[in-house]
Amino acid sequence: MLTGAIGNIGIDLSYIDEYICKDKRFMKKRLFFILLCSICLCGCFRPWFSFDSRKPPAEPDYSQEDEWAALPWKHDAADTVPKGSGQVDNQANAKVDVFYIYPTLDFSTSEWNADTHNKRLNNRIEHTAVRAQASAFNGSCRVFAPRYRQAILASFMVKEGDGKKALELAYSDVRRAFLYYMQHYNNGRPVIIAGHSQGTLHAYHLVREFFDTTALKQKLVAAYLVGFKIEKDSMKNLKPCDSAKATGCYVSWNTVAWGGFTNLMGHNFQGVCVNPLSWKQDSVYMDKAYNMGSVNYNFSKIDKNKVGAACRKGSLWISIPSSFGYSPLGGSYHIFDYNFFYMNIRANVADRVNAYLKADSLRK
Repeated sequence: MLTGAIGNIGIDLSYIDEYICKDKRFMKKRLFFILLCSICLCGCFRPWFSFDSRKPPAEPDYSQEDEWAALPWKHDAADTVPKGSGQVDNQANAKVDVFYIYPTLDFSTSEWNADTHNKRLNNRIEHTAVRAQASAFNGSCRVFAPRYRQAILASFMVKEGDGKKALELAYSDVRRAFLYYMQHYNNGRPVIIAGHSQGTLHAYHLVREFFDTTALKQKLVAAYLVGFKIEKDSMKNLKPCDSAKATGCYVSWNTVAWGGFTNLMGHNFQGVCVNPLSWKQDSVYMDKAYNMGSVNYNFSKIDKNKVGAACRKGSLWISIPSSFGYSPLGGSYHIFDYNFFYMNIRANVADRVNAYLKADSLRK
């Protein structure tokens, strides 16, 4: 867990509110240095109080639309498409849903879990993760993204005790949101489960609990478990996808610089890796010519042929991008797990949805 936590420093600092400082590149580097010093030198980057000594923020009520970062009938960041991409938001006509869980975006130490009514945090969530990740599904799926009392970054640095309890509380929200979605919004529709970083940790638990060993697995188009280590054979029935149109399976990758350096500790993730340029688990290098388009921090345009990629030693090694807007932090490109492959993900979601619906019509 510690390896993933250190990597997450690089992940989440890219999402710091753009209004903090006009020179965002300088501020990110400065904050990264401050956090690194706090962790490595004093070990105090965590709340001063124990998890059990305070009441957590109020439990979200998922019957209230404000407790959702994205809903198909709301105007929200998940409706966005990159300028000049030729893509459209097709949620109104979609026959499949995606239940998306965003990554860690709370960097504070005032509480162990985030408050879902924190307007500044919610703005950050919507204009970064929801816009750059959840929107990749809006061409083929209705998008549902619950707010949840995410565990703060420090939770990943405490293997047991307070950190574990904070993550368990976060999952309890995600679980309740999913149950509410199933009872009130799903109406028997096929579904994709997707997440990133902490969101993938919770998505993984959802998939194991509700799909892996139950009849509901017949409704799973696929799971996009991106940006968190997924151990091979950690599920009883669901396996990694090994083709672009496979369904009832999951994909996962962790993006690192070529050579495998992934975080401050220099360790590889050694998890499941499905290459998002080929949708296979092999180690074949896919040239950047196969990359249909990436989106940068600002989600301002599509950058074609940005990086090539290959699965090596359990991580996704990428060729180094040449232009501004894709700078790593701490040696990690984890912040761009979705961004680098945005258009490939979008096209792949359409392929899997079409394959699922075709097979489903034959079953009927």
